[in-house]
Amino acid sequence: MSLVFYCRPYSSQTKKGSCVLKFYCEETSAVLQELDSTAEGLSSQEAARRAEQYGPNKLKEGKKITLFQRFVQQLCDPMIIILLVAAAISGITAAYEGESFADVFIILIVVLINAVLGVYQESKAEKAIEALQEMTAATSKVLRDGKMVVLKSEELVPGDVVILEAGDAVPADARILESASMKAEEAALTGESVPVEKHTDVLASSETDIPLGDRKNMVYMGSTIVYGRGSAVITGTGMDTEMGKIAGALADAQDGETPLQKKLGQLSKVLSVLVLGICLFIFAFSLIRAGDFHLDVVISTFMVAVSLAVAAIPEGLAAVVTIVLSIGVTNMSKRNAVIRRLTAVETLGCAQVICSDKTGTLTQNKMTVVEHTGDAQTVGRAMALCSDAKPGDNGEAVGEPTECALVNWASKENLSKPDMEAQTPRVAEAPFDSMRKMMSTIHKTEQGYIQYTKGAPDEILKRCSFYMENGEKRELTAEAANRILADNKAMADKALRVLAAAQKEYQQLPADTSPEALEQGLTFLGLTGMIDPIRPEVKAAIEECRTAGIRPVMITGDHHDTAVAIARELGILEDESQALTGSQLNEISDEELAAHIDHYSVYARVQPEHKVRIVNAWRKRGCITAMTGDGVNDAPSIKSADIGIGMGITGTDVTKNVADMVLADDNFATIVGAVGEGRRIYDNIRKAIQFLLGSNMSEVLSVFLATMMGFVVLEPVHLLWINLITDCFPALALGMEKGEPDLMKRKPRSATDGIFAGGLGTDVLYQGAMVTVVTLAAYFIGHFLESGVWEITNSPDGMTMAFLTMSMAEIFHSFNMRSQRGSVFKLGSHNKVLWGAMLLSLVLTTGVIYLPGISDAFGFTHISLVEYTIALLLAVVVIPIVECVKFFQRKLHKN
Repeated sequence: MSLVFYCRPYSSQTKKGSCVLKFYCEETSAVLQELDSTAEGLSSQEAARRAEQYGPNKLKEGKKITLFQRFVQQLCDPMIIILLVAAAISGITAAYEGESFADVFIILIVVLINAVLGVYQESKAEKAIEALQEMTAATSKVLRDGKMVVLKSEELVPGDVVILEAGDAVPADARILESASMKAEEAALTGESVPVEKHTDVLASSETDIPLGDRKNMVYMGSTIVYGRGSAVITGTGMDTEMGKIAGALADAQDGETPLQKKLGQLSKVLSVLVLGICLFIFAFSLIRAGDFHLDVVISTFMVAVSLAVAAIPEGLAAVVTIVLSIGVTNMSKRNAVIRRLTAVETLGCAQVICSDKTGTLTQNKMTVVEHTGDAQTVGRAMALCSDAKPGDNGEAVGEPTECALVNWASKENLSKPDMEAQTPRVAEAPFDSMRKMMSTIHKTEQGYIQYTKGAPDEILKRCSFYMENGEKRELTAEAANRILADNKAMADKALRVLAAAQKEYQQLPADTSPEALEQGLTFLGLTGMIDPIRPEVKAAIEECRTAGIRPVMITGDHHDTAVAIARELGILEDESQALTGSQLNEISDEELAAHIDHYSVYARVQPEHKVRIVNAWRKRGCITAMTGDGVNDAPSIKSADIGIGMGITGTDVTKNVADMVLADDNFATIVGAVGEGRRIYDNIRKAIQFLLGSNMSEVLSVFLATMMGFVVLEPVHLLWINLITDCFPALALGMEKGEPDLMKRKPRSATDGIFAGGLGTDVLYQGAMVTVVTLAAYFIGHFLESGVWEITNSPDGMTMAFLTMSMAEIFHSFNMRSQRGSVFKLGSHNKVLWGAMLLSLVLTTGVIYLPGISDAFGFTHISLVEYTIALLLAVVVIPIVECVKFFQRKLHKN
């Protein structure tokens, strides 16, 4: 026999010279010879040698970023760069003047803490994914040294012979050596939801090659055996498999920035330009006003500009955002969602469309019998015995999903399949055939033999001469047949998958057990209607989506009627015209689809490649789109979506690796929970940003106005203390704020909205000005109480009171920030962390003013109790002022 060669690389082939052998075009003997193997498998020694040659049977992981690279990435933020420059200049100045390096050390500590936090959180997310993959590590039954052993799938090598049974995952690409009614679910590779019948026959060679979905004598990594049993010799492992080819193509794909990353990047640039502009202006203005360009004056003036830079930069912003996001990641992991990128959870917060698979995400991925006709005991016995599904270790059946549903239903009717098989063992069978649409089994009983047949109701009915009614066998009349067909239609109209059962009794085992001889003169027993039921929590989640202004879209490979029925029950679809099939989708251009995409809520009988078109159509409409997927062919659509969601249970490694979020429970409700968490996180980050920028605005204005008037209100070290201690703790506490009551009642924000959208910029300006006024007021009052005169000059008491007032005004202002528009007195919840931050800041700030040594280092005086009280009262004023402004803002918005 001549071997067939082909000059293009395929995983189901091996190289020979400059060409490659297509295994599916060859007899099994030739395949075994080419692989230097036998039907009894490899020896342990040979397997070990090949393991060294080919490496582990697993997909190559993407190039990992080193800890040092992660650290450097954290330092690339423009605000961090400006801080480092300020630290360098402060160090040079301090060395020149022989002063303390306190400013330098404080800035560097802030930068270091921020970078370490970012690296730690990103590494923790990667470890969570690795743990999830480790949990799903598979094993395989392999022939080694002529004996069957169970090994980790990653230990397999080309030439190994694996034993495959219903429920087994195919560990690598392999040529089938033996098949007993074996079927494989290959949706992960081909998108075809119907299991494929496998055989050992040679496939006809052609110049155009045979499509992967038609290679019925091959099985591939990523597929699952759902019916029957067999064996196969491995032809390709790891990256040499079909799945490996797709994984390799995706490995170098670049990730885009999330909306939050873009907004924070824009904010950093704006602040950078603002800081540099203010510093240059103050430096030039001060020099011109001084009229003296000696080195000492230049350095002194430059330090004033540096103090403004320190005041303008919210040093804690990057750290606060990182920590708030990490808290969100932790919360999501507790709710069965693993976030692969720290900022990805925020993207879901602005999701406007969620495209979800049906099976396993909206439904339970477990076919269940929900209706039947005829006697349950009789029908259940026939259905369970006339199937190859078997009870698993956990009590649930293992095998082809439809047969599993029948065996599980029989078990609920107290019909244990092992017990029934022990009493009535199978002695002959006519396997299922797609042309006949039925299968039959013959069982030995005490009275003789009984045949059970199950299959499509209309085909079964054609072969029946009798039917059972109330335990009696009656002749099948036209009227009875019409009643049966009416029952069948009633179930089918509910999108149930309907199967019929029949039986036939014998005194002796029939000599002829061919389907033609067995499947005649049957007695009709009854019908079963089954469906993959919806997850009980999904309906409420869909309703929550509607309330939140999010469009849920269902995508499935199931039939149109089934998809419509499920979607209608869930509230995804109102009219059947909102459903589109894959064949109809093929007839629509991309432009037409984008123009009418908002009309369709359900896509049935679609292929994975259709998902990319659907995602792109929504994105053309400017909508932030989430897309779920589990198969390898889903990876492109997941990559195209704004937020890609992989399935942790049924998903392939390739899908998990390209996804932004992995669902540990494959549940749609988890996605909706992530949306709520994303909105809460974004709200809290905006609150923290508003608080920090408002605080920094007050510092800049205070220093700027004081410089214009000729006195020093606060030193750079004072500003650093306020930014790091007084500001950071409340900002972190704001990040832990619970979601506001209307969180999931708002429409999704637009992806084009900037950080300052919704009036945040205006709020920052007036609130910064408000704190500036009370700070300068405290300075002048302190100076008056110290000297007894009103004049503009430097004052230790004034500086100390200004420091206390600014510190505590910002602390009290953080309570205003619990809601941008709502009254702090009507939120209905308490932020204990914020109260703790206020007390801690008050204690630390008071300690800096009064503790000996520390007070001197900061240049403070021990102000009197009266001065201390006045400073605190000025600080408290910010709460009623903001409450009044919010009141008028709510009135204006309502009108």
